[in-house]
Amino acid sequence: MEAWEKVYLNQESFFETVHGRYGCITCHGGVGDSMDFEAAHEGIVREPASAEACGDCHPDQVATDATSLHSNLAGYTAVLEARSAPEKMDQLDEMMGNHCESCHTTCGQCHVSRPTNLGGGLLAGHEFKEIPPMNLTCTGCHGSRIDDEYKGKNEGVKADVHWMKAGMSCFECHSADELHGALGEFEHRYDGAATPGCQDAGCHSDIAAESGLTYHSGFHFEAMSCQVCHSTTYKNCYSCHVAQQDGVPYYQIEPSVMAFKIGRNPLQSEDRPWEYVPVRHVPVDPESFAYYGEDLLPNFDALPTWKYATPHNIQRNTPQTETCNSCHGNSEVFLTADDVLPEEQEANADVIVEEVPPAMP
Repeated sequence: MEAWEKVYLNQESFFETVHGRYGCITCHGGVGDSMDFEAAHEGIVREPASAEACGDCHPDQVATDATSLHSNLAGYTAVLEARSAPEKMDQLDEMMGNHCESCHTTCGQCHVSRPTNLGGGLLAGHEFKEIPPMNLTCTGCHGSRIDDEYKGKNEGVKADVHWMKAGMSCFECHSADELHGALGEFEHRYDGAATPGCQDAGCHSDIAAESGLTYHSGFHFEAMSCQVCHSTTYKNCYSCHVAQQDGVPYYQIEPSVMAFKIGRNPLQSEDRPWEYVPVRHVPVDPESFAYYGEDLLPNFDALPTWKYATPHNIQRNTPQTETCNSCHGNSEVFLTADDVLPEEQEANADVIVEEVPPAMP
C-alpha cells in the first residue's frame, strides 16, 4: 500500500481513548473476526456518514447536520434555483454531484481528517480533535479568500487586526452551534441574523461610547456596515467553468482581481439594515455550466454577480478612514456602472451606486 492509503495511529494510546474503545468496525464496518486482509475489509467505509457513525453518542450535533451549510448544498441550490429554471435542475444536480459534493463535510472531515476536496489525510494520527486545527480544516476550504485575507497573504494588504494583534482563531467568533447548523435552517450563509457581528456582547457592543467618534453614531453608523470603513482590498473572482476530462471533474477560473468596492446592500433587511456594504464579485457567468447543457441559467439576472461581502481583513485604520473625501466624491471606492461588465449590468442594477456622495468642502 502507498503511505497515504494507510491509517496511522498509536495502538497503545488510541485504544485507550473513548473512540478507540469502540473499535474500528463500529464506525468503519468490515469483519472483525477475520485475519485475512481482504476478508476483514469487506464492506469497509472509508468516510463514515455523520449520522451513522456519530449519532449514537453525539445526538444533538448530528440532529442538525442535515441543516448545516457545512453538510448540505443549500447555499448552492438556492442560488442555482434562482438563476435557473425547474426543468434545468436535473442537469445542474448532476453538475453539483460531480463538482460540489466533495466540498461539503462529514463530522470526521473536521474532527479527524482534512476535508476530502483537499485529499483527506488525518489531522493527528487517528486522534479526534474536539476543536479542529483551523489551518488544516477551516482554511483548507476557506483558503483562497478568507485565509489569505485574514493572515495577510495578499501582497501589500495587512493581516486582519484580530489575527495580527490577538491571534484569534476562527472558533473565537464562529461558534460550534453555528458550524453545526444548530442556529436554524438557512438557505445561504448570509441568511438570518448577521452573526457573528462586530457588536456582539463582549466585543464592540458600545463602540460609539468607547471611541468618541461621530462616525460611530448617526447616519454613518446606521447607513453602513462596519466593513465599509474598516475593511480594505480583497480578492474578487470572475467567471468559473466546470467540465470533465476523461471522467474526472475539473474547473477553470479566471485570475482573481484585488479591489475594494462599496455597493448598495443587496440583502437589505431588518437583520442587515445598512444602505451601503462592501460587495465582492463571485465566480459565475451565464456559461459556467455549459458542459452539462445549453442555457442552464436562463434567469441569470435574477441575482447580482457583485454580492454582499464580509471580508476578513479588518483594520482600525484604512484608506477610507483617512479623510471624509476618501469616500465622498471618490468614485474609485464605489461600485459604479463603469465597474460592471456590460452583460452584468441588469443583474447588478440594485447594487450599483448611481450617485457617489458629493465631496465635502
